[in-house]
Amino acid sequence: MNDMLHVFPDYYKEFKCINRQCRHNCCIGWEIDIDEATSEKYKSEGGQLGERLRDNIEWGENPHFILGDGERCPFLNCDNLCDIICEKGEGMLCSICADHPRFRCELPGRIETGLGLCCEAAGALILAKKDPVTLEITGEAETDDEIVELRDKIISVLQNREKSIDARVEEMLSMCNSDVPEMTREEIADFFLSLERLDEKWTEQLNYLKNGEADMEGFARYMKGRETEYEQLLVYLIYRHFANSPDEWEASARAAFAAFSYRLICRLGALHYVRCGSFSFEDQVELCRLFSSEIEYSDENLYEVIELMY
Repeated sequence: MNDMLHVFPDYYKEFKCINRQCRHNCCIGWEIDIDEATSEKYKSEGGQLGERLRDNIEWGENPHFILGDGERCPFLNCDNLCDIICEKGEGMLCSICADHPRFRCELPGRIETGLGLCCEAAGALILAKKDPVTLEITGEAETDDEIVELRDKIISVLQNREKSIDARVEEMLSMCNSDVPEMTREEIADFFLSLERLDEKWTEQLNYLKNGEADMEGFARYMKGRETEYEQLLVYLIYRHFANSPDEWEASARAAFAAFSYRLICRLGALHYVRCGSFSFEDQVELCRLFSSEIEYSDENLYEVIELMY
């Protein structure tokens, strides 16, 4: 009998990397750490590939690839394909490269996996889904985790399409005894500008937030019929970040984090609409990708935003 539950969203197995079609290659701009088992494999690899591996890895306490011009991984070729995969297959990849954009959360008696919004292909898959997401479960172990049970109830609330998105968010906050801090758009922009930033496009978005007026009512009318994009965003945020809360106080802060993030992304979308007169699905995916890569994929930044919610 399997004594561990495995949980994943119903779209999880549909993901496929779009390789050279990707506009934001995950092998550019990221410092890629190499796990211990793969490090040993690379040290003993023979031939020309082995020499390249050893010459292009910083072998310190945390081994990682030495990025080249344009912060490209040294094994990303001119066709934006991975030389390691081309020569040896995916089994030769380090765990980060093999798993990305998948994430894993290990909880007592269960492992939860999903796809991260920092990948444009994953973001398009998640946000385009019209039906409510269901969580698929394999394994037969039983777990008794109050925070996981609350998380699943929150997801049901967020998927109640008889209510507006904002009404669902308020119900979620009430369930968790949460409040989103009252901040002006200038204060929110300054807070995010104080954090580490990787992409100048994110800085541009924050400057738009600080200096631009958004017509939220007009944007809501424009987005009528596309509300499921925000439902899927909220469900994603709660699924990814809520269940690993160590206590009810952190759970409350993480619920507020989901609400705060949704409102920020919605406002940035409205600002785009004011500037450009439109806001396409592709614009939504890109906005969520930027937010995810800047906040969710920086432990320091994520911690700072959740701390703000206490």
